[in-house]
Amino acid sequence: MYKNDLFLRAARGETTERPPVWLMRQAGRILPQYRALRAQLSGFKELVSTPDLAAEVTVQPVDELGVDAAIIFSDILVIPEALGLDYTMVEKVGPRFPKTIKTAADIDALRPAEAAPAHLEYVFNALDATKARLANRVPLIGFAGAPWTIFAYMVEGGGSKTFSKARRMLYQEPELSHRLLEKIALATAAYLKEKTRHGADLIQIFDSWAGVLPPDHYREFSLRYIDLICRELNDVPVTVFAKDARHAIPHIAEIPCQVIQLDWIADVGAARAQVQGKVLQGNLDPTQLYAKPEQVATATVKMLDRFGRHHIANLGHGVYPDTPLDGVKAFVNAVKAYRY
Repeated sequence: MYKNDLFLRAARGETTERPPVWLMRQAGRILPQYRALRAQLSGFKELVSTPDLAAEVTVQPVDELGVDAAIIFSDILVIPEALGLDYTMVEKVGPRFPKTIKTAADIDALRPAEAAPAHLEYVFNALDATKARLANRVPLIGFAGAPWTIFAYMVEGGGSKTFSKARRMLYQEPELSHRLLEKIALATAAYLKEKTRHGADLIQIFDSWAGVLPPDHYREFSLRYIDLICRELNDVPVTVFAKDARHAIPHIAEIPCQVIQLDWIADVGAARAQVQGKVLQGNLDPTQLYAKPEQVATATVKMLDRFGRHHIANLGHGVYPDTPLDGVKAFVNAVKAYRY
């Protein structure tokens, strides 16, 4: 089906001649063609909500870098917006929610979970446009935020170092918290299933704020809802990334996902021992790409040697916006030259 199906074969646990490679946030400011396009627009949300433009920037890294997979250009916060909680994206600050969730009445005021996909047609149109542009060159990744991460934004009102408001709700009103988390999870599952119907070949779940929860709370208020979503997505592989929650790796291995993303602090050997039967993804330090290209290549090979087979090469987090393009290319090219 695909001219290059290396990524999907690796995600399914099949033997491959080399690891596939892509980068989180590969469609973005590291590419001059992306910066040129953004300069013509009013802001990030215009780009996300315009299907042809989202498709264009999704395909840019495939053309420029030769990566083995594309990831649809979108935002994890389309889910709260589809539920009726609008947000703005403030340049160099991040998302801001004028209204937040504080009470049961606030949850009641949200749209039903099953109605969320009807408000995200622009995302599905972007997937359709991207598939046409890719012309079966490489697979396409769809994604969403984990329910806890979305909950954190909806309660906190924006980014935070501590997410103390969101975490406080878990302690003070656990039943209310579960009610909101379940609604987010059901909406997300419906959204992701629709993404697969529009051509997403793999789904990645980003739990960006996993690391602010203690282990018991992570299992109760986050992982159980990621598990719910994974059980709904039984037609495509699923990758789970619980950033800064290395304690959760063995528990993630117990849910029906196929790939586990590691951050750059994770110990590869320990993770291998904890997740037998799973594929690992990651985990080069993103700041390694600021080094000279030859140093990037050497570090990349060392990483690949540590992982061995059943590995998808990536960074331990999204590529940083000011990363030199030469460093990114050195990483990608080192992986593509590698052989088991």
